[in-house]
Amino acid sequence: MPLRVENLTKRFGGITAVDGAAFEVEAGSLTGLIGPNGAGKSTTFNCVTGVHEPDVGTVRLKGEAITGLPPHEVAHRGLVRTFQIARELGEMTVMENMMLAPMHQRGESLWRSVLPFTRGDVMEREQEVLDRCWNTLEFFDIDHLANEYAQTLSGGQRKLLELARALLTDPDVLLLDEPFAGVNPSLEERLLEHVHDLRDQGYTFLIVEHDMDLIMQNCERVIVMHQGEILTEGPPEAVKSDERVLEAYLGGEVE
Repeated sequence: MPLRVENLTKRFGGITAVDGAAFEVEAGSLTGLIGPNGAGKSTTFNCVTGVHEPDVGTVRLKGEAITGLPPHEVAHRGLVRTFQIARELGEMTVMENMMLAPMHQRGESLWRSVLPFTRGDVMEREQEVLDRCWNTLEFFDIDHLANEYAQTLSGGQRKLLELARALLTDPDVLLLDEPFAGVNPSLEERLLEHVHDLRDQGYTFLIVEHDMDLIMQNCERVIVMHQGEILTEGPPEAVKSDERVLEAYLGGEVE
């Protein structure tokens, strides 16, 4: 399994936000993580991606424990997330935002950038990155926005840009936090098409989303959280018919 979460627990003072959560995400899958408000979904995401360090438990990526690593180290190992509110650099153009995303660029080294016998290599690599950025923008159908400032984009276009930037980091697993929130229906459909295309190319997704119907219609496996615990998980049809899930969403007692 590319992503495995084992007995994850996170407390804030006297509140246990996540309580012994354990689940796996299969390679090349679309897996949904759902639950009522306050179920612990965002805290779980934050623990998995290194924003919070869990009090108990282990997060494994491709078998390697990544628990407690800072977010940039988690990303370097191949686990990358997007955010509910896109975090583009608004005063930079779309292309400039894209050019910042690929890791370990030769031009990041001052000496490589200024020494005569390495500058040619740096410029060649930069052109390769530029070509890749163009190809990725074309894949997401936003290449016509390359020279626009990111702050001028619509909510849906910002979500496409954020996913495009995440793709440039060569991730093994993509965690999408509310990717369809604030997106108009036409862009939502486009974004869904791109996610399915990427899954077909072998990318692995874990998606947190409040739209239960959207998750049920697009994910092969669904994980349900309630009050910090994993309530159930399985294929969408099995999860939809689970009485505990209905009770959790309707506010009843869950046994």
